[in-house]
Amino acid sequence: MPALQARSGSGARIAVAGAIWGASLLLSRVVGLVRDLVVGRTLGTSGEGDLWQAAFTIPDFLNYLLAGGALTVVYLPIAAGHLALGDEAGAQRSFRRVWSLLLALLVLATAVLWWSTPRILDLVAPGMGAERHAELAALVRILLPAQICHVLGGLASAWLQARDKHAAAASAPLLYTLGIIVGGLLGGDVEGFCWGALAGSIVGPLCVPTFAALRGGLRLRFEWTPRDRDVRAYLARSLPIMVGFSIVVADEWFQRREGALLFVGAIAALGYARTLLRVPLGAFGFVAGVATYPTIARHVALGEHAAARALVRKATRLMLFVGVLSALVLWCAAPAAVEALLGTRRTSPEHAAAVVAALRVGCFGLAAWTAQPLLSRGFYALGLTWPPALVGTLVALLALPSYPWLRERHGIEGVAAAGALAITGYALVLHAWLEREWRRRGAGEGDGLPLFVAKLALVALLAAWPCTKLAARLHELGWHALPTLALVGCATTAIVSTVAFLLRFDELEALRARVARRFAR
Repeated sequence: MPALQARSGSGARIAVAGAIWGASLLLSRVVGLVRDLVVGRTLGTSGEGDLWQAAFTIPDFLNYLLAGGALTVVYLPIAAGHLALGDEAGAQRSFRRVWSLLLALLVLATAVLWWSTPRILDLVAPGMGAERHAELAALVRILLPAQICHVLGGLASAWLQARDKHAAAASAPLLYTLGIIVGGLLGGDVEGFCWGALAGSIVGPLCVPTFAALRGGLRLRFEWTPRDRDVRAYLARSLPIMVGFSIVVADEWFQRREGALLFVGAIAALGYARTLLRVPLGAFGFVAGVATYPTIARHVALGEHAAARALVRKATRLMLFVGVLSALVLWCAAPAAVEALLGTRRTSPEHAAAVVAALRVGCFGLAAWTAQPLLSRGFYALGLTWPPALVGTLVALLALPSYPWLRERHGIEGVAAAGALAITGYALVLHAWLEREWRRRGAGEGDGLPLFVAKLALVALLAAWPCTKLAARLHELGWHALPTLALVGCATTAIVSTVAFLLRFDELEALRARVARRFAR
């Protein structure tokens, strides 16, 4: 009976979760676009733009060190296990003990990094002088406490999502982004943006999900028991992420470091290229991962590995399709996208050209970026957090020499190329390993992904030439950036959809149905 209920209710749960996260992230992307426009047009590719990008490296490292970005996928199965057995007291107890452990570790780690920040900036931004390092240290120290909010709030979000309550967790990123915008507009400089990020972290990621969990019955207090079974399970699952040097986060660190060795504004240029690449990733890839993960974990908990594998396979193919489509639009309309983001007041034509070059090279890794969150969640649902960390660490170590090597030979395009190659290799190895794990559990044989990717490549080749010519012609005619983006996006979608229809892509119908449901709502 429980298995039957899980099967009958899984579609409804995914639909509700997808609607909540989709609506939130659609609004977040709109507000995020406003944030990016405010940051880009206020700081541009100046020295302040470099400082804004580089200031997040050490705080991001703290978040990664404590597996902050993976709290939902690490802790959710633990909570779901208690709830599946009707053990509410056990779920409450496990949350309090994991929360207490993280609080203690966060306070200690934040204090250590606060003290050591000026001493490690040569590793973060080696090309900056002493004066800029002093400015950077002050900004880093503003942002460091924000990670306490993100990690503890992330745990509360996992608590809520285990109960299929997504609204509070989905609204947290929106409030965080609004904080950055307000801080930047009030301050008018990079320090204002950093204070806004700290305030937004307190209000959004920490307070909203925590208060929602408390209102939903969570009884929170400090309860230090490191030998608890659930604490040990949490540490066992998160330790690979804590110690693993995953390319997913290391790529941004590597690019910032190499950008500091190019020219003033290179860190900002690489960061703005990543910002544009993250628009489709945030709008599609994250939604699919968040919405499907609780159901995948539920199928695995019930031993329904074939159903879990089918869900991961379907979502991964859909995200690959969307990733290729988005990469084509960004490639063809890159100058218009950069102009829309940065304007011309604070960014020189030379720096704008550098952002365009980095963006176009980065497009080659966009499909892998959209697919890898789903592949990782496939492992996490199986209770295996160490394969993504191990693969990410090995890829990061192998790719590390390529960043300076390609920088020296190809400049900013070389740095972007190193990142695209690294994330593509990571996604390929992750997929092969996950397929092996599914087969071990009797979930079926090969999924035909190589043929699917070959067909996607054919679609991209057929659509690239006419769409690029259209974007160039619109530029010659003097069209503004936003109308150019809109027309190129529509033309690319039409051409890709036509070719995909002729090649009989099932994902086209799935994507059409999803868009239709979204507009119907």
